[in-house]
Order: sequence, then structure tokens, then C-alpha cells
Amino acid sequence: MSALLDRFAETFEALPARDAAGLGVDRRAALDAALRDGLPHSRTEAWRYTPLRALERRVFAPAQLDVPAFDDAALVGIPAPRLVFVNGRFNARVSDLTGLPAGVSLQPLSALLRDGEPRDASFLARRFDRTDEVFARLNAALADEGAVLRADADAESNVPVHLVFLGASAEAEQAWHVRNLIELREGASLTVVEHQLATGAHRHLSNTLTHVHLAAGAHLTHARMQDEAEGATLLTRTDAVLARDARYRRLDLELGAGLSRHELNAALHGAGSHVHANGVLLATGRRHLDTRLGIDHVGRDSGCELIWRGLGADRGRAVFHGGILIREGADGTLASLSNKNLLLSESAEIDTQPVLEIHADEVQAAHGATVGQLDPTALFYLRSRGLPLERARALLTAAFCRETLTVIGDDAVRDLLGTRLDAALARLGAL
Repeated sequence: MSALLDRFAETFEALPARDAAGLGVDRRAALDAALRDGLPHSRTEAWRYTPLRALERRVFAPAQLDVPAFDDAALVGIPAPRLVFVNGRFNARVSDLTGLPAGVSLQPLSALLRDGEPRDASFLARRFDRTDEVFARLNAALADEGAVLRADADAESNVPVHLVFLGASAEAEQAWHVRNLIELREGASLTVVEHQLATGAHRHLSNTLTHVHLAAGAHLTHARMQDEAEGATLLTRTDAVLARDARYRRLDLELGAGLSRHELNAALHGAGSHVHANGVLLATGRRHLDTRLGIDHVGRDSGCELIWRGLGADRGRAVFHGGILIREGADGTLASLSNKNLLLSESAEIDTQPVLEIHADEVQAAHGATVGQLDPTALFYLRSRGLPLERARALLTAAFCRETLTVIGDDAVRDLLGTRLDAALARLGAL
């Protein structure tokens, strides 16, 4: 067994919340499954392009109960209502629920485990049966903090809710496991923004699993901005389930971290449900960014629209898997995937794998992926208008990435995300 898993096994034995909400047996089973099957290796298809040999030798201390000191400047521009976690721990001092919409409840998972009814934490008992789901299993065993957001039927708000996860400097390299729930009941409508940010240099590990449950007619706009420290390791997974006529609009900006992997799974169970998910992978320096989409069409007349853009610069590596499954009986499905990538240096690498599997009739589906360089014709046009070469390259690169922001309808949220994207491109020298 690896040093990483050995330490997690030790962490489990000392976990104060191990048996909270009657979850002890489920947690133990999840840990045993992770230890039995071990970490994925190079022959594991889902992890083929993201080796874990270096990670499996590392040892992380459990996140400390005391929240470390950090610079509040990291929160500038992130308004209330917001819930803030630092190194995997809830920070009440800088959290602010002012303006939380009527019919919407938001609390840290630790409070739910301490004061809530066991049934309110039932989502924590979910099982993960595939051998390549080791980090989901570890999360099921070890998660004791996170955000629990619930919206009542027909609750509606134009005020975004912000969930902020900060990585702060500490004496030891730490690991934490965060479990989130976003649940919208019938007809509810909400905007949620996740921030995974750094406040100081660090080499911590964050293992986050988020459940999104959308009841019939619910509408969720969900943005996630990842701009962590260069040495950070982020393992993130989002599992969304959509009922009839539910709408899920999603944006992921992968701008930082040393190793970041995000799995976005969406099960469209209800007829007429729809997912529109866009994203940017900015693989600069020596970053390794891995995104894996799994869109599962079950209900009739469901749809997905996926627009992802990747940039590879310096010695960065971007990995993208876009999987769309249209099951038998999901007639009337409309599905499209576009993954375009730019290589800005000879040392960068981009691996892209679009997959379309159809088992139904009367569907419209298309997918495509490209890896190339900036269009020389467009560069020539801009230079013919008097722009220097570097400025022309910067404008084209920014436009290439900013196309994805159109999935966000809220102007303030789109501007917030666009500013962060521009800052990351400026670090690259593209702006």
C-alpha cells in the first residue's frame, strides 16, 4: 500500500466525526474499498494520462482544527452571502450570510453533522463501486466539512451564493476532504459560485466531492473558478442529477494548481432536462490539468451543449475527456461537444478524447476536438490594422478563452470570472 493511503488510514482512525449521523459503518466500508483496490495506475483507462506515482509517495498531515491565519485580501471582490473554508475548515469570522435569499438555507457540513437529523446527511452514505473511484471513496470515508445548500420549491433569487475554499500556508503539508451538497427543489432557481483560491504558497492536497440535485423545473447556474497555488494538488468531482425539465448551466475555469483533476458527471434522468457546461484549461508552467466529462442521457428530449477550450504553454499539460452517453429510450436527445485547444509552446502537451456513444434512435449528436496554433490569417489581419505581433496574439488568445463565459447570464458574476481569467492570461503574457 502507498504512503499516501497509509496516512489516510491513520487519519480515519482519529477522525472525530467518523460515526456522526450513523455513518460509521458506511465510512469504514468506503475506506476498506479504497485500501483494497489502491490508487489507479497507468493501465487504468480513466487515469491513463494522469500518473499518480509522485503523489502516492507523499504524506500529508490531517487538516488542523484551528483555522490558520491568512490574508483577508483573498476575499476582496467576493460579496455576501458567502461561506468560507480555509484549509478545509469552516471560518465563521469571514463568512457572511447577509442577503441569503428567502427559501434558501446554507450551512457548513460540520454543523449539520453536529446538530442536524441523520436523514439530512443521507447523501454522505452514497457508495462508489468502481475501482477507479478511489478519491471518491476516500472522501466518503474522511469528509467532515463542506457546504450544504438547499433551496425550497419555487425559491428564486438573482443574488449569487459564493462558496469559498482557500488554501493557506502552513508548517506541514496538509490534506482535507470536503463534501458539498447543492439541492434545488421543484421550480427553484439559483446561482452558485465556487472559488478554489490560494492565500499564500503551499503544497496541500484538497479532495472535494460535490453533489448537485435538481428537481423538476429547477434551474441552477454554477460557476467554479480554480486558481490555487502552484504546488497545490486538487482532486475535484461533481455529480449532478437532473429531473424533468431541469436546467444546469455550468462554467469551470482551471487556472492554477500544480495538479488539478476535475470529474464532471451529469445524469439527465428527466425528460426535457438540459446541461450547458463550458470550461477553460490554462496549462502553463509545469501544471497538469485534467478534466473528465461524463454526460449520461437517460430521459427523452434531453440535451447537452459542451464548449471547452484549452491552452498549453511552457511545459504545461492539459488532458480532456468528453464523454456523452445516450441510452436506449433517450429519443429526441440533442447533444454537442466542442473542444478546441491552442499550443503556445513546443514543450506543452494537450491530450483530448471526445467520446460519443449512442443507443437510441432519432437523436442529433455531434462532437469534435482540435489541437493547433493561432490562426495565421487572423494574426495577419490584426497586424495589417497596425497591432504589434504580441498584442495581436494576446487578443486572439483572450477571445478564444472568453467565448466560454457566455454560459453565465449574470453580468456581475461574468465580470468577476472574466477579471480572474484575464489576470491568469496576463501572468502567461497573453494580455
